[in-house]
Amino acid sequence: MNLLAQRCRETLEGSWTVGERDGVPFRYTRPSPERYRWQWYWDSCFAAIAWRHLDPARSRLELETLLAAARPDGFIGHTIFWEHPVSGPRQLYYNVIHHGDLMTATIQPPALAFAWSLAVGDPALESRIVAHHAAVTAERDLEGDGLLWILQPDESGLDASPQFDPIWRHRAQGLPGFIELVRRNREREFRIDAVRADGDPVVCEVLTNVLHGLSRLALGLPSITPALVARLYDERSGLFLPAVMPAITERIPVTWAALAPLALPDLPEQIGHRLVAYLLDERRFWTAVAPPAVSLDEPSFSLREHFEGLRRYWRGPAWVNSAWLVWRGIVRLGYEQEAATLARAITETVAREGLREFYDPRHGSGMGAEDFAWSALALELLDPGNAGAGVPTAAGA
Repeated sequence: MNLLAQRCRETLEGSWTVGERDGVPFRYTRPSPERYRWQWYWDSCFAAIAWRHLDPARSRLELETLLAAARPDGFIGHTIFWEHPVSGPRQLYYNVIHHGDLMTATIQPPALAFAWSLAVGDPALESRIVAHHAAVTAERDLEGDGLLWILQPDESGLDASPQFDPIWRHRAQGLPGFIELVRRNREREFRIDAVRADGDPVVCEVLTNVLHGLSRLALGLPSITPALVARLYDERSGLFLPAVMPAITERIPVTWAALAPLALPDLPEQIGHRLVAYLLDERRFWTAVAPPAVSLDEPSFSLREHFEGLRRYWRGPAWVNSAWLVWRGIVRLGYEQEAATLARAITETVAREGLREFYDPRHGSGMGAEDFAWSALALELLDPGNAGAGVPTAAGA
């Protein structure tokens, strides 16, 4: 077993959690055994994809545990508290409506069908997965075009990304006002229609819709890529940027999410090549290790885990999941040498530094939480054939 596979196996097995709550068995991978002990929705999706290289049976168990938490309508929250409810100060900023709730009332990027297609089989054959994605669409497709909207930054999975600062301002994640945002949304039971009716921001965010789009393709549903291009692609800059209601005039910083549509197999090639030009620009995203979370030329780029004494993630360091998603795109578009360079940098960094939450994009020093499960996605980059797995090029209308 090579060093990378050994490190990934040790981390995933060390984070594997087994138990039962109210007669319901659960088996999942903690995102990090010390810092993140509950089940996070998209972390489990990424862990299941990694498990397929080591123990495919655990891929199914991981995703079955997400399904076991679903409400009758199929909705699954972004954090599930299998072992004990959230308590203490965390109740102030975790998106639960009532003390003792099994899970949060908010989403993460709906990647379940995509993960299932990679790690287990055809998600369209599992009625609970179909119901889950239908429930998310029913709640969050505000304009009838298939695109989803979010009501808080953490629903994107990108938490304190600087792209949200002009939108939520002092209530952006990682700032003291975020607790106020959670409180206001809790009073509205995290219903996006109520948030919108009160005039507070709702956002059609890029990455959320990329993973939503990949899941729709995996389910054999019509592609939302044309709608994504029509709504979020900025022809002038050649980047994808979030849409906001009510509209804002402030400039939104360029983050890696602007490149995330590279992962869509039916993204028009002309647009894909424009995104790759940004990715390969050494002044912006092409570093020695992996694309940083924020373009290097942005004032908000920062490698510090804490900003102004507050925890503010996704503001500079490189993450393995983002590198994996853009890698899938550059393989598809024929950038074989660049894809091999990125894959080698990621796999060597993870093997050397261990599975960390994120890495310095310049020299690869591990940062953030240790034994971070989704960094095992580095296993995907060992074979370019993995870049096209999981979804068809497009689904029928």
